[in-house]
Order: sequence, then C-alpha cells, then structure tokens
Amino acid sequence: MADEDEQLSIYDEVEIEDMTFDEALQTYHYPCPCGDKFEIALCDLQDGADIAVCPSCSLMIRVIFEVEDLPGGGGQGVEGGKAVAVSA
Repeated sequence: MADEDEQLSIYDEVEIEDMTFDEALQTYHYPCPCGDKFEIALCDLQDGADIAVCPSCSLMIRVIFEVEDLPGGGGQGVEGGKAVAVSA
C-alpha cells in the first residue's frame, strides 16, 4: 500500500473531527482551497477508504479516523445509523 500512497499527491491530512458530516447524504465534507469541498462517503470510510477528493479540482486529503468512531459504529449490519438484521 505504501507504493499506492507514494503515487497519490495528498494535499493535507485532516482529522475527521474537523470535517462536517451531512446526515442526508451520509458524506463528510471539508473546505478545499479551490472554493469547493473535499468529500468522502461514510460507507467508503467504513470500508477502510481514507482519501477524500474534491470534485472541482485534483486535490485530495487523507482522513484520519478510527472506524469504530464513525456513526453507526462502523460495524457490519449497520445501515444509515440504524441496526439491521443480518442473516448468515
């Protein structure tokens, strides 16, 4: 994974606590220098992704977070912050 990180041009590293969570879109946002916002979906964070992108420019940020601290606990069987039954 280190090789992948070296190929990415990361603008900054941001703590998830500094980002804004949009409950309707289930997306975290952070202001981008271009005037738009970096964004990353909650489901992507729960799946282990940590790169938020700006839809208007080429900048990316790394999001610093713990999966268990995400809304819904970041565990399986969670959908939109509400527990749902999972059959095996």
